[in-house]
Formats: sequence, structure tokens, C-alpha cells
Amino acid sequence: MEEIQENGAAASAAPAPVKMNVLAQFVRDLSFENILSQKGTAGEVQPDVQVQVNLDAKKRTAEHQYEVVMKLKVESKSKGSDTTLFLLEMDYAGVFHIENVPEDQLHPFLLIECPRMLFPFARRIVSDVTRDGGFPPLNLEMIDFVALYRNELARRAQAQAAGSQRLDA
Repeated sequence: MEEIQENGAAASAAPAPVKMNVLAQFVRDLSFENILSQKGTAGEVQPDVQVQVNLDAKKRTAEHQYEVVMKLKVESKSKGSDTTLFLLEMDYAGVFHIENVPEDQLHPFLLIECPRMLFPFARRIVSDVTRDGGFPPLNLEMIDFVALYRNELARRAQAQAAGSQRLDA
């Protein structure tokens, strides 16, 4: 009998499972400029595509709700000539209901797990927009949001260290 009570007590002390629901996702802002067709070009072009990703997360007024925004900037230039072929900028947002994530783990959860949920939809929009804009569909490669998060933490720590060195001087 005693063992059952101890195991029962241990089971009830276990943390509640993380709960995450995507309540909404939407394009907040989208811009596509087909610079190639505006300027015209002579001959064959070889595109060189650069992708920049920025993430932003904030608490909403409703309890347990957060908004995460993935900001993509995709620029295609012609290799060798540095002529811009197209520029695509998109802010893709998601509204999430999140419960049972410890406070110290919430920031990485919002900037890693939530963008992972949004990425396939943003990727599809980029593919459709580039195709509809007169280019072959651009299928973005998977983004390592863990590495992106770690790089941002390292960048902030470096900036903070540089700022404190200036204050000491």
C-alpha cells in the first residue's frame, strides 16, 4: 500500500505537459519587386539568392497567448554583375496559445518551436510569389531555428561585452 501512495504522489508531482495551439497565422506584410523585368537584362542570368531571417515574439493581452513574427528578406542577384533580379520581403505571423512552459524556457520556445510551426507555410508563400512573379519557384531550405537562436544569443552577449568595455574605458 505504501508504495502505491508514494508512486501516486510522484505521478501527481510530475509537471503538466506543454500545450501549444496555433490560433491563427497570417501574412502581416508582403512585398515583391521584380527588378529584372523593370530594368530588363541581356542574356542568361545566374541567380545568387540570399535569405535573411529575423524573429520577434511578444505576449498578447489574452492569457497564455503570444504572437511570433518571422521576417524574411529574400534577395536574388545575378552572379558576377551584382544586379538585383528580385527582392521579396515578408512578415509572416502566428498567434499561439501556450501553457505549461517554464518561464525560463519560454523565450527559446517562442523563437524556436513557434517558427518551426510557421515555416512550411511561409516557405509555400515564397515559392508561390516567386513563381507568380515570373521566376522559377524558390523553395527555401529548412532553417535551423536552434542555431539561429544560439547565434542571436552570442551576438547579444558580444554586443553587451563590447558596450561594457566602452563604459570601462
